[in-house]
Amino acid sequence: MPTQNYNAANVERFAGFADRYDRFRPQPPRDLIALLKQLAETKQPHRVVDLGSGTGLSTLIWANDADEIIGIEPSVDMRAQAEARLAATNFQNIHFTEGSSTQTNLPDESTDIVTCSQSLHWMEPAPTFAEIARILRAGGVFAAYDCDWPPTLNAEAEAAYIEFETRAEEVGAARGFYRDVKRWDKEGHLARMRASEKFRFVKEIVMHNVEQGNAERLIGVALSQGSVATLLKRGMSEAEIGVPEFRARVERVLNAKTLPWYFSYRVRLGIK
Repeated sequence: MPTQNYNAANVERFAGFADRYDRFRPQPPRDLIALLKQLAETKQPHRVVDLGSGTGLSTLIWANDADEIIGIEPSVDMRAQAEARLAATNFQNIHFTEGSSTQTNLPDESTDIVTCSQSLHWMEPAPTFAEIARILRAGGVFAAYDCDWPPTLNAEAEAAYIEFETRAEEVGAARGFYRDVKRWDKEGHLARMRASEKFRFVKEIVMHNVEQGNAERLIGVALSQGSVATLLKRGMSEAEIGVPEFRARVERVLNAKTLPWYFSYRVRLGIK
């Protein structure tokens, strides 16, 4: 068993709700795969590594586009959900392993593409970039991407989501629930990548993806956020954190409709 190097509070933040996370969170845009292969100058990557792979949503999308895909995830809960998702497929070229962004236990220069989906802000920047650069081959590509929360779907429903999430963050912070959690601002990703001097080219782009969703999904997405899940795990009831009011408001606004959800992704690219 390898010695792990990560912030335990960050990992614990995502324990206990992997099934909800997997059910309601979005998959990455398919166009991202084509883009990263083009930038890596390969039609079929030998190896793709997905750091902080969670429940495998960002890992399994590579199944038909790489010889080997490795999801690296420190959370036991998230990794178990990913294994269950994988077991329901016939993919033989994907596996998930315990590890961290600073200790992948992979050989030097063995990887064509490294991705971080919704996860780089939980990772210690300098050692993470050093590890990514170590395992990437020359010309290999690193992509850290995050979608904006909430997706664009309905102004009032989005306002309700933002108010609910903001309140959860405030309550958790006031009670000291996030005291040991370390998070780096997403807006600073590009500058930190550049400052690391591990990549010869760094760039930020925007991509979009469209999925379908209704009131149930928006409520599920909100409850899959670590800030809210932490309150529930610490013993607070849904009533105490305003879930019934949030649910009623969203259900009233969306009125059982299924709508297109427009996800905006910020993609930070680094080429070794």
